[in-house]
Amino acid sequence: MEQRSIQRVKTISEFHTLRGFPKPEHPLISIVDYSKIVHSKDIGEVSWVFDFYQICLKRGMMAKFKYGQQEYDFNEGVMFFMAPNQVFKIEVEVNATKERLGWMLLIHPDFLWNTSLAKTISQYQYFDYSVNEALFLSEKEEETLNIIIRNIQQEYHSNIDKFSKQIIISQIETLLNYSERFYNRQFITREKANHEILGQLGKLLSNYFSNDNLISKGLLSVKYVAEELGVSPKYLSGLLKVLTGQSTQQHIHNKLIEKAKEQLSTTHLSVSEIAYQLGFEHSQSFSKLFKSKTNQSPLEFRQGFN
Repeated sequence: MEQRSIQRVKTISEFHTLRGFPKPEHPLISIVDYSKIVHSKDIGEVSWVFDFYQICLKRGMMAKFKYGQQEYDFNEGVMFFMAPNQVFKIEVEVNATKERLGWMLLIHPDFLWNTSLAKTISQYQYFDYSVNEALFLSEKEEETLNIIIRNIQQEYHSNIDKFSKQIIISQIETLLNYSERFYNRQFITREKANHEILGQLGKLLSNYFSNDNLISKGLLSVKYVAEELGVSPKYLSGLLKVLTGQSTQQHIHNKLIEKAKEQLSTTHLSVSEIAYQLGFEHSQSFSKLFKSKTNQSPLEFRQGFN
């Protein structure tokens, strides 16, 4: 069915009301038992935007999430992360009988105010991964995170005192750090799929830089590469960092310098002409990049062949 509208949920209390839950014990943070969520039949007709963070671990969801152009089937047990203002869509199998388990940790940005996590949460790049780049957990990993969630629940169910907020923040930081560790493990263990992406990247870079239309196409961007490979920019860079030690941008620069060296050593084109052919608007930018990567100016490199 065609998308009708986007529904924004501004507060955690509003989310509780929408899902028929009692008022949250804390207005800025809540842990929801996923097995108790009831989706309406028409939920797939609306796209959603939350003004707060979602960290979710779900098993037996029997639903598809759409995020951007990607779609992912969450029948298996997986974890995913969403920052405020991300648009997503849910398509539920209404007659599904499989048991649904898991939790949703909802954190309003105001809860992080004046804490160390307010500054560092943006460094956890998986909040910008697409839903199809979810985190697959082993049973042991899942239990590790479940223990942290129980600790958070226990803390905000208790009488709130001056230590409560910092203890909860510390638990959230621990959960995020474990998640980062598990993502790094996934980049390695899902070797076949990830190395296929690496192979596709090599092919994409070769094809792009052998094309005569570089002048009109301009410099290759990380966003373009990620879109062509069907992943989000930050997921791709994270994966490449683990597999190769280099980000997507570094891979692009490596291929660009390789092409520049070929032109400098086998043609009589000027540095400006080569820069132009590689998509640079200004030859100074090209020369600066070349020197930063090779410790030589383009002319110094060319003179080494004479």
